[in-house]
Amino acid sequence: MSDIKIKSQEEISLMRESGQLLAKVFGALDEVVQLGITTMEINDFVEDYIVITLNARPASKGQYGYQYVLNSSINEVVCHGVPSHHKKLRNGDIVNIDITLEKNGYIADSSKMYEIGSCSPIAKKLVAVTYEAMWKGIACIKPGATTGDIGHAIQSYSELNGFSVVREYCGHGIGQEMHEAPQILHFGAPNSGITLEPGMTFTVEPMINQGSYKTKQKKDGWTVITRDKKLSAQWEHTILVTSDGYEVLTLRPEEKCLDGS
Repeated sequence: MSDIKIKSQEEISLMRESGQLLAKVFGALDEVVQLGITTMEINDFVEDYIVITLNARPASKGQYGYQYVLNSSINEVVCHGVPSHHKKLRNGDIVNIDITLEKNGYIADSSKMYEIGSCSPIAKKLVAVTYEAMWKGIACIKPGATTGDIGHAIQSYSELNGFSVVREYCGHGIGQEMHEAPQILHFGAPNSGITLEPGMTFTVEPMINQGSYKTKQKKDGWTVITRDKKLSAQWEHTILVTSDGYEVLTLRPEEKCLDGS
């Protein structure tokens, strides 16, 4: 627990601002992500919007030597998909856009799935179940609950619907650093792991696969794909543990009816 940074009210206010700005990025992006656009065009739009329109910093750029402001993960790509000038979104694709934003020294992290054109029934189901699973996990968050409660809720719901939960990648604490303690696994047992306290901030970002949960990294050193080449989906929000529950710091306007905090 000593490694977990409990945020002060001033820090929470700054994180809330970063989260609200990141929600605006996705609002603008909704008009941009469409059939035929390249993932690099999406990257460049987001960079301009964060830097010029919002006067903020894309926190992923330069992190661990990464050159871009977002990850664009299409179909069998689980996470860390690299933007490309040549990769166009095609009819039937599902794509996750994962973006981080830093303002006044504090970082927010969120991702959203987009369905391009006419997607298959299984693709639509995977996207929907992954989103619902994320919210099942978020709903567990309150002081005295555990990180295992979050993971168990996500795993149970995903497997009930015939899908599997990626093991190798997880949510994480976040604040002045993109990756802080604790790790938030998206599988596990109730009452296990770290006990949640007010002032904790972390991401919930389940990666759910159509087939096996096993993954592999491509030779580029970034892109992670499903071993069986079946589909994968992911959604993500940055969460604050409050005195009596949670606050979704990256909540988008269309989600307000879903948020029970």
